Amino acid sequence: MTTQVTPPPPIAPGVLRVTPLGGLGDVGRNMACLEINGEILLVDCGVLFPEDDHPGVDLILPALDHLNDRLDDIVGLVLTHGHEDHIGAVPYLLRRRSDIPIWGSRLTLALVEAKIREHRIRGTDLQEVAEGDRAKVSQYFDLEFLAVNHSIPDALAVCIRTQAGTVLHTGDFKMDQLPLDGRITDLRGFGRLGEEGVDLFMVDSTNAEVPGFTTPEKDIVPALERVFASAEKKLVVACFASHVHRVQQVMDLAVQHGRKVVYVGRSMVRNMSVARDLGYLRVPGDTLIELKDIDNHRDDQVVVISTGSQGEPLSALSRIANREHPVIELGEHDTVVLASSLIPGNENAVYRVINGLTRLGATVVHKGNALVHVSGHASAGELLYCYNVIRPRNVMPVHGEVRHLVANAKLARATGIPQENVVVVEDGDVVELRDGRVSVVGSVDASYIFVDGSTVGEIGQDELTDRKILGEEGFISVVAAVDLRGAAVVSGPDIHARGFSDDDAVFDAIRQQIETELTQALRDGVDDTHRLQQVIRRAIGRWVSTNHRRRPMIVPVVVAI
Repeated sequence: MTTQVTPPPPIAPGVLRVTPLGGLGDVGRNMACLEINGEILLVDCGVLFPEDDHPGVDLILPALDHLNDRLDDIVGLVLTHGHEDHIGAVPYLLRRRSDIPIWGSRLTLALVEAKIREHRIRGTDLQEVAEGDRAKVSQYFDLEFLAVNHSIPDALAVCIRTQAGTVLHTGDFKMDQLPLDGRITDLRGFGRLGEEGVDLFMVDSTNAEVPGFTTPEKDIVPALERVFASAEKKLVVACFASHVHRVQQVMDLAVQHGRKVVYVGRSMVRNMSVARDLGYLRVPGDTLIELKDIDNHRDDQVVVISTGSQGEPLSALSRIANREHPVIELGEHDTVVLASSLIPGNENAVYRVINGLTRLGATVVHKGNALVHVSGHASAGELLYCYNVIRPRNVMPVHGEVRHLVANAKLARATGIPQENVVVVEDGDVVELRDGRVSVVGSVDASYIFVDGSTVGEIGQDELTDRKILGEEGFISVVAAVDLRGAAVVSGPDIHARGFSDDDAVFDAIRQQIETELTQALRDGVDDTHRLQQVIRRAIGRWVSTNHRRRPMIVPVVVAI
């Protein structure tokens, strides 16, 4: 993420400006802003899930504030697929302007529509498209949609034709040649666009460091079959709430092994209901049961499909691991499958859950000890293939951490694309396509927007720093009453702490020192309570640092009598 803002110059007529508002430097909150001749087209609008250094934060949004003064110039939002890191922030954008036209596939829009209903947003404009469709969304943006294979059905790449040139944005994709739904990435379409000329290729970078080709989805079935065959009692499978393909595999195996299926987790229930209603998920009759009915079946007759594969603290799987789930309890001879990849940054949270489940006696099967998950992203071999088929004039790697973007850029250059035509940028960097060449012309503020409960954007880095200090170092309050005229301390100092020491008597050693320094300040003519509070802060701060090697939050209060 760009931390230093360098305002770009005014955009010239006929020039295409591309500004990533999220997704370049992080795995999540994917969003790109394309502008030409005063019109703005957005591609994706996702969320990033918080890490350990974001205490109390629920979600992290793209840099939506960048659009505040240009909301009326937005001609549309294109959604490449239905994963949270690509659609999760849509309701927060629509709160700013509800009638932005949204273009996406059938499943993607159905998942978005469910979110819109939850947020009670009215007046939306959803435009359903499919692979092969063309859409002239405005005077300066002409779209064509192509099928791509990913870990969710109905994913699309989008070709964006403009006066400045043609952009091909892959979204998230891979090139599984034997996909579970039979829908392969449209390599013919990629080749055709390459023949026409692609001026800017914006390509998924998530797996650019992984050599070769991504393992096909069908290859995990034998490992899952072994898990089902060996599971003695309860079986819990945790995956992303939008991974319809994985849920279908588990559903089919459950039927083969005579187990009922129960969904756990609100997002899992919602998404799989949508997928079933639209025909993307086949559920044999009498297979699904309600969570409340699980105790009517033996442990070896049920498989639980749960959210929480990334160790989210409030997810169903985390609550199960912490023995906090109201219905599901695990113990000896139970089995848990984590059918997902580790998103960078979530390692500690996931291992905490694995350890918690293991402590309960469950056997935990995950990608590290069995082939129970494959990636949904193209590996290096697939990316090289795309570069050679499309032969783009310019490349801008997207979707990934900096190391992924750099690795993808190296692949592009290895296929003969000139170094000056490959731009590695992060969130907030402003890229222009002018006369067939790309260049970085400035940067904008792309800071995180934190969602904390019902508040959006009110929590900043200072508040997070205070929260981390509170959580890691503790809190000390000091209250004293002073007589300003008599230059004397008349009450206190009373010292209390939380997260520092259970025994307030530990402060007896510093209490007299604080009173002495306060009295001296009063005698020196200090009659400002703020300055007196600073005297307290310095006195106890020195003592805590010297004697305890700690840096707690210190809140001094001086009451003038």
